[in-house]
Amino acid sequence: MQETEGDAMTALAVGLTGGIGSGKSTVAGRLVEHGAVLVDADRIAREVVAPGEPAYRALVERFGPAVLSADGTIDRPALAAMAFADPGALADLNAITHPAVGATMLARRVAAHPESTVVVCDIPLLRPEHRHLLQLDLVVVVDCPVDVALERLVLRRQMDPDDARSRMAAQISREERIAGADVVIDNSGSLDQVLEVTDRLWAQLVVRARAKGPTALPEHP
Repeated sequence: MQETEGDAMTALAVGLTGGIGSGKSTVAGRLVEHGAVLVDADRIAREVVAPGEPAYRALVERFGPAVLSADGTIDRPALAAMAFADPGALADLNAITHPAVGATMLARRVAAHPESTVVVCDIPLLRPEHRHLLQLDLVVVVDCPVDVALERLVLRRQMDPDDARSRMAAQISREERIAGADVVIDNSGSLDQVLEVTDRLWAQLVVRARAKGPTALPEHP
């Protein structure tokens, strides 16, 4: 029997988000270990700015040759430095890349269609419109206090404190993320604790994926 577009959307689609330093990648990795299909916005963002891809020419036209590496690819650190230093430049960067990223995410979301599959759409800047675009069944937010996130960025990623603060300030606020969440994972504790919580969440996602019913998950797994 030929599939319709509706049939192709039977997977349980989970939007996963969290501020920089929150531990979102840790949660995403654990869900993948359990069997989730990952659609990673950051990875796609790198793909769509490759030479010949949709956003490449527009970025070069907007930001100039200073954002190009010696091999002609986009120098992502240089581009980030320019964008995060100027709200207008950041808005232009987002306007160029977000549509291309969104279209690719939707295509991969639709492609991951087998029943009982859990598809995790990892989106750092998840906004309300993503629910409609990607037909998300629920949104999971990985959360921790700002000072904890800053400490992780400085100590674990060796980021400059001012750079870390700038990047945090450019993201959606912690309050806005939590307000849009169906599930909040508190990652202010240890690695073992957040993995245990993620394991419990996975068990709930599997049940919901199989049923694909309207039963809501608890706010805190």
